[in-house]
Amino acid sequence: MDSVAVVKVTHEMETTLSKGLQLIGGFGSLRSPVMIKPNICTISDKTGFSVTDITTIESLVTLLLREDPNLSIKIVESDSQSKWAFEAFDKFGYTKLANKLQKQDYDVSCVNLSECETVHIPFEGKYFTNPELPDVLINPGYVISVAVAKTHYLTFITGVLKNLFGFLPRKDQSFYHSNINEVILDLVQLFPPNLCIVDARMGIEGWNGPKTRQLDTVIIGHKPASVDATMVRMMGFDPERIRHVVEASKSDQGSLNPIILGEPLESVKIQFRAPRELDSDALV
Repeated sequence: MDSVAVVKVTHEMETTLSKGLQLIGGFGSLRSPVMIKPNICTISDKTGFSVTDITTIESLVTLLLREDPNLSIKIVESDSQSKWAFEAFDKFGYTKLANKLQKQDYDVSCVNLSECETVHIPFEGKYFTNPELPDVLINPGYVISVAVAKTHYLTFITGVLKNLFGFLPRKDQSFYHSNINEVILDLVQLFPPNLCIVDARMGIEGWNGPKTRQLDTVIIGHKPASVDATMVRMMGFDPERIRHVVEASKSDQGSLNPIILGEPLESVKIQFRAPRELDSDALV
């Protein structure tokens, strides 16, 4: 049975992440290039917590480089209707972090997937057939999805699975909304994360708010469905009703009932409101 660490944030983020990693047995087998996909969903973060905080990414990168200082690390995001990736990298501190580490001779960079060359990938999925995707994503060594705990009007919740949506390079990503569940399930087959992190210090009702709920927690695991199912329960919902999480669990991407390590889930659970304008296709 897969396990997930639930860690209460009582110290700096590096210590919190380190504790969670210890609980789940560490990073596992690291290999370059490491692709870190934060949730940078907008240039206008209305809550101050809707975008993956740079301190979380800096702490994660520090731990990765401590494990292997020769790793090549790429922090990746695409343009979308609510942002230009490089503008968001600059605004939220990602460019500054990469520049600082490059001056220390580490191979860390920010990559706008929308500006990369694309190649056709042989693949037959639920939605995609031989998709044209950024060449930098071909054969990633190690994939990390770093999400924020949020509800979402299309998919009920947005966690480490929905976060993979940002691998798609086209700016008008609403093009995929009518098939969102199938698209997510294809992306997790194409780019299965090796490590999944939800920064749940502050949860958000809605992809960009407006309401926040303080959880003071980080969730860490190796399987995305397991991590998202844990996040869903922490938010007071039933993961067995959320379509893309259920379907991912059927495709060797984790369990709806993983072993919980660290904090008891009931001790950190806070009831969220269900998202408005919910597409019924999001539910089983």
